[in-house]
Amino acid sequence: MGENTQDSIKPTVPLTTADLGLEFTLMRDILLKTMFRRNLTDVIDIAEALCVSIPIAQELIDDCREGSLIETLGARGASTTAALRYQLTDAGRARSLEALAQSEYYGALPVPLADFWKQTARQGISDVNITRENLEQSLSHLVLPEGMLDQLGPAVNSGKSVLLYGPPGNGKSSISNGIRDALGDNIFLPRFLEFAGQVISLYDPIVHTLAKPEEFDPSSLRRLGPTFDQRYVLCRRPSVMTGGELTLSMLDLNYNPISRTYQAPLQLKATGGVFIVDDLGRQAEPPQALINRWIVPMEQHFDILTLQSGQKFMVPFDTLVIFSTNFAPSEMFDGAALRRIYYKIKVDNPSREDFIKIFVKTCRHYRIKPDEEVLKHLLKDKYPEVDNAFASYHAPFLIDQSLSICDYEGIERQMNVELVDRAWENLFVED
Repeated sequence: MGENTQDSIKPTVPLTTADLGLEFTLMRDILLKTMFRRNLTDVIDIAEALCVSIPIAQELIDDCREGSLIETLGARGASTTAALRYQLTDAGRARSLEALAQSEYYGALPVPLADFWKQTARQGISDVNITRENLEQSLSHLVLPEGMLDQLGPAVNSGKSVLLYGPPGNGKSSISNGIRDALGDNIFLPRFLEFAGQVISLYDPIVHTLAKPEEFDPSSLRRLGPTFDQRYVLCRRPSVMTGGELTLSMLDLNYNPISRTYQAPLQLKATGGVFIVDDLGRQAEPPQALINRWIVPMEQHFDILTLQSGQKFMVPFDTLVIFSTNFAPSEMFDGAALRRIYYKIKVDNPSREDFIKIFVKTCRHYRIKPDEEVLKHLLKDKYPEVDNAFASYHAPFLIDQSLSICDYEGIERQMNVELVDRAWENLFVED
């Protein structure tokens, strides 16, 4: 995404508290709780903690002063407004304790859900246009059969669901990761969301990779402050990968009864990015149940979440969902579910020619010379024993094990027929 495009999706910097779109009571309580929990006294520190500008922080402080919840401690040095220090009054401390009893949340002011909908529309996953060159580059470490990129490219650019299926060990997970890397651009995501007075944590450092922060030039009048709403973070398009551990409950809001706050579910954290369900069929939940949970979001582009109170609300579903499985799709899903997965791409065992390419590329990766005698031995002697059932993971497996033997026995890292035969014993297990 170019700089001009990124500029066009920047969330506007709020100038007043009215621009934040939040109820005053919520903002006031978060201010009081933040000052109380972090023992803040300077307006600059308070503004930074709330992720707002100094004028907005000052506006909130002044309103609380009028309500006798905050008082002035006095100035440090020059008697300017910015140098004033503040503290909670007895009434302010009492109010902050009441607010903490309702919710332990304090810190950055949240973004209203309605604003999140608008921001999501400005930076949708379907707007990303991955070129063949981008996809080739992100998958350059793999050997893909001819025509695979021609299938993957349109599927990714559609922003719709993709099913990668085929025998194990042929790179379905690696292809999923490569698709994620090919997206490449940055988007803005709220740190926290607000709906019906409840705060939902969205930003997750495990899922979201921060882009390079803005650099401010103090000598430039045009760059005296941030150029976007600091309640958001600029990050790479997110990627969430789950495997056998995925359960339906992980797709619901996670409520913490102690802090009385919510954690966004995985698919909401993946907004604007990729959600990869790896090893579909290995979960405790039946695959059909998991697919049924996704059908409405994938088709209607919204999801429905539920608060502890039972109140339901809609959130945007702007995610490229990639399912990866070793099972035959017809064994796991009914026809209705299969129709709703737009792209179904088989990732099959490599051909003899592709296996040779994988073997040579893997040797180069491990910085050892490809041994022609070893390759001939594998193709003429070993693979006929298993009906020439090549798989993409075989070469890395055999080479890695051979080198481990070398390291253990204190000999130079190399490949030879004897080493590969020893490694082969761990590749196929007799019944």
